[in-house]
Amino acid sequence: MASQDPNRVLLKLSGESLSGAGARGIDTERARWIAGEIAQSRRGDGSMAIVVGGGNIVRGAKLAQEGLVEQATADQMGMLGTLINGLALASALREAGVDAVCLSAVEGGNIAETYSIRSAREHLASGRVIVLSGGVGHPFFTTDSGAALRAAELGCARVLKATKVDGVYSADPNADPSAERYERLTFDEALERRLGVMDQAALALCRENGIELLVFDFQQPGAIARAAAGAVGVGTIVVSA
Repeated sequence: MASQDPNRVLLKLSGESLSGAGARGIDTERARWIAGEIAQSRRGDGSMAIVVGGGNIVRGAKLAQEGLVEQATADQMGMLGTLINGLALASALREAGVDAVCLSAVEGGNIAETYSIRSAREHLASGRVIVLSGGVGHPFFTTDSGAALRAAELGCARVLKATKVDGVYSADPNADPSAERYERLTFDEALERRLGVMDQAALALCRENGIELLVFDFQQPGAIARAAAGAVGVGTIVVSA
């Protein structure tokens, strides 16, 4: 496990965050709003890495389920979708005044710098925000697992999972009004109860590396900054014990 920096976090964004629910592509205003929210979080001394999904560009899993492509190919298509989003988000961050660079686990030629632990750490040490795309560079892994892996590699103390709800519930709060909201959980509890916080591989990676997980509603103005600063009462915190 890499030595952890208590002021270093990894923000996990879905591809949908850049497009809007049910939409496709990248919505310019949403991308700019997210970039502005991230810019607010940069007022302290902490460093940030970002992993973004690709579902707004292509849903490879759906294509595989429908038999158009094999699962490995579908996942590779998804990796390229995350690269498109990563380039867009890094550009939006630079427009917002944040020194940001997009790194890709998939060979990007002259499109994006190829990810390595060493180069990513150097960028972070220089004060840059790094946007990590291309998943883990291999099929059969989700971007949630990719986020947990990168957090472990880069010594992040916490993964901030940006969602549309204000934490983790015992059931879908939109379908079950009696669903219980958790303020704090252990990874063992999340795994045993199959709460759908992240996929099980991602939860296990965080648990084994002592990385805290915060699940929060990023749509509230200032929420990303509060989450990055470790403010109390933001979302649900998941810890090793």
